[in-house]
Amino acid sequence: MFIIKYKKIFISISIFLVVLSIISLFVFGLKIGIDFKGGALTEVVYKTSRPNQESLDTAFKSLNLDSILLQPTGDLGYIIKSRDLNEAEHSLLLKTLSQDGKNELTETNFNSIGPSVGRELTRKALIAVVLVSLAIICFIAFTFRKISHLSALGRQGVASWKYGLIAIITLLHDVAIPVGIFVVLSHYYGAELDTLFVVAVLTILGLSVSDTIVIFDRIRENLNNQANTAKTNFNEIVGKSLEQSYVRSICTSLTVILVLSALFFFGPVSTKYFALMLIAGMFFGTYSSIFLASPLLVLVEEWQKKSKKS
Repeated sequence: MFIIKYKKIFISISIFLVVLSIISLFVFGLKIGIDFKGGALTEVVYKTSRPNQESLDTAFKSLNLDSILLQPTGDLGYIIKSRDLNEAEHSLLLKTLSQDGKNELTETNFNSIGPSVGRELTRKALIAVVLVSLAIICFIAFTFRKISHLSALGRQGVASWKYGLIAIITLLHDVAIPVGIFVVLSHYYGAELDTLFVVAVLTILGLSVSDTIVIFDRIRENLNNQANTAKTNFNEIVGKSLEQSYVRSICTSLTVILVLSALFFFGPVSTKYFALMLIAGMFFGTYSSIFLASPLLVLVEEWQKKSKKS
């Protein structure tokens, strides 16, 4: 009952972090990557051995070519995404890739890429988010339809569609805070919004909602089990459900965070921000399932009770 007792404090913390993330987004903005603004795509294959990615990234920093995205491909190749290059800059890029001729390579592809791919990806991502949100509301409203009116509690209870709405609110919370973290990384460390960023956001949506639904389902089971006990109130049932579920949620999230931490510390440079976004999403997703979703449910029930009396 500790979480329910101090629900307003935990909800206030979430509101503060979300507002802070939104402010940072408007103040700092996001650096748009090549996938969204267009540029040049170069593909090379080395004949003997491929240079270390970290050494090439360091060499690129000394060039006046703005941001360069280096992605390994196959056993001996790299795909390089950069801004549009003239002939001199193109030659300089190849020279850097060969490490001044130390590593022989063959250029297999060089062409311009337009921002249309990014616009199409953005449009499809937004459509996917909207459809997934609607599907979650409909699914939860249907699954929880039998607990909208519980006469055993002596009041209306919480309508099933409100469970779905609260789940969407927690999803927005789980995405907004990692995005705010990414904005700070973009401003101070040059992280760019690319396709991996969109994948990370969609992954967070899928991972974070599962914990919320599990806890809501436990609340539903306990409500049904206590239907004939008039003395048990809604707050106690939600508190009991949290006590039965939070250990499972935390342990499950920790296992995922450990794997993502390994990817962050030992994985390639190109996936570090992706892994960090997922780590933040899992952490705040677990937080929202325990400290935001259920307290919001209790708060809605209390508001309904007050409005009914007035």
